[in-house]
Amino acid sequence: MACDPQEIASLFLFEELAPEQLGRLCSEGRVERFEPGPVYTEGEPATCFYVMIEGTVVLYRRVGGDDVEVSRTSQRGVYAGAMQAYLGDRVPQTYVNSMRVTEPTRFFVLPAQSFADVMREWFPMAAHLLEGLFFGSKNTQRAIGQRERLLALGSLSAGLTHELNNPAAAAVRATAALRERVGKMRHKLAHIAQGPYSREDLAGLIEIQERTAERVAKAPALTPLEASDREDEVTDWLDVHGFPEGWRIAPTFVQAGLDTGWLDQVAAAVPADILPGAVGWLNYTVETELLMDEIEDSTNRISHLVDAARQYAQLDRAPHRDVDVHDLLDSTLLMLSGKIGPRVRVVKEYDRSLPEVPAYPAELNQVWTNLIDNAVAAIADGGGDGTLTVRTARDGDRLLVEFRDTGPGIPADIRDRIFDPFFTTKPVGEGTGLGLDISWRIVVNKHHGSLHVESVPGDTRFQVLLPLTTERAESDEPTEESV
Repeated sequence: MACDPQEIASLFLFEELAPEQLGRLCSEGRVERFEPGPVYTEGEPATCFYVMIEGTVVLYRRVGGDDVEVSRTSQRGVYAGAMQAYLGDRVPQTYVNSMRVTEPTRFFVLPAQSFADVMREWFPMAAHLLEGLFFGSKNTQRAIGQRERLLALGSLSAGLTHELNNPAAAAVRATAALRERVGKMRHKLAHIAQGPYSREDLAGLIEIQERTAERVAKAPALTPLEASDREDEVTDWLDVHGFPEGWRIAPTFVQAGLDTGWLDQVAAAVPADILPGAVGWLNYTVETELLMDEIEDSTNRISHLVDAARQYAQLDRAPHRDVDVHDLLDSTLLMLSGKIGPRVRVVKEYDRSLPEVPAYPAELNQVWTNLIDNAVAAIADGGGDGTLTVRTARDGDRLLVEFRDTGPGIPADIRDRIFDPFFTTKPVGEGTGLGLDISWRIVVNKHHGSLHVESVPGDTRFQVLLPLTTERAESDEPTEESV
């Protein structure tokens, strides 16, 4: 369609241009009429800059499997399209969303290269300012994201240090006690070797020792009441057989799974004159076995925590790969267990039949961290005691991860603002207001998923939906669409 410089001049974007500038626009651009339907599609090369003359335009983005409307307007002069052409090849020149019209609509259409040329020639200072704004905004977002990750890492490090300290201290205590018990065993062994024990007696004693060690490894778990009753029985047996202060070693025997029936077998297997020495020897054997079990449990716990930390950080994994979200959730919950504390009951409602999803696992762990941290803080605001439920399920062609807490809920008047950057309800110094904004960017921009919240008092649910299959996406850059 013919381009009329006077009509172009009536658009607010061009109203201050000189006649020769309007003439250049009309010579290099065109007026085009579009029937209802798509104009351009997200991800395609950004070849044109569009300014609406009349009609109705809708911008939308692809989120997961859905088209999410971003803006709808009939305001004359709104613009969209190749907004970043003046940056050249320093950024990917693709459309950052899709545009369609709902009625016959006319646009002034300017090729991207022409738009870039007139921006640099006519508005050189403005172009430099816009470049600074664009790249400055990217750097700011990157710095903010790094700061948020460092804050999360500091919190996790404190919790991990606390979690590692307990088993490490237990292992140190058990090692010191084990050294003492082994020393006493050597002393007892020297005493036995010097005593009037025949070869057969010693062989029988060693056999009993081996069977005792096997029994310790298979000790059953007893309730406190069962353990107390059995300790009384063992103490009585030791008293009857002439052991002074039998009550001191009875708890050790019971913990190792030894009862009066076993002691009767020991008494029947050795002569009466060496029974005291045999029982003392077995006591040291039981104690060393229990201490070694404690050391093994402690070191296994430390190893498990280190594995969880590595799984959480994904330091030895590819940045984008197929992952089992349950592994990520478990590692995050373990890393945050110190912060969650004993007053928050954690319930896992996992659908283990769900397939792996393509994702950036380290960044998803950051999302889980933010959402769990918020849930625990909400429960604390409600009094400190509550339940955090983590649920996974299939939702059509997407995977749902839901975090539900029993806190006081999010007031309706701020619910629409919680994903805004720097918005926080926490006191100054306790929150950055960036956790949910970063989480939204990771889920929506990088994974083509969605993140939303439903909240009533006593039941707040943050729901993350991830596509079961998706292409890699890193559209984390600021956009400059006017519409």
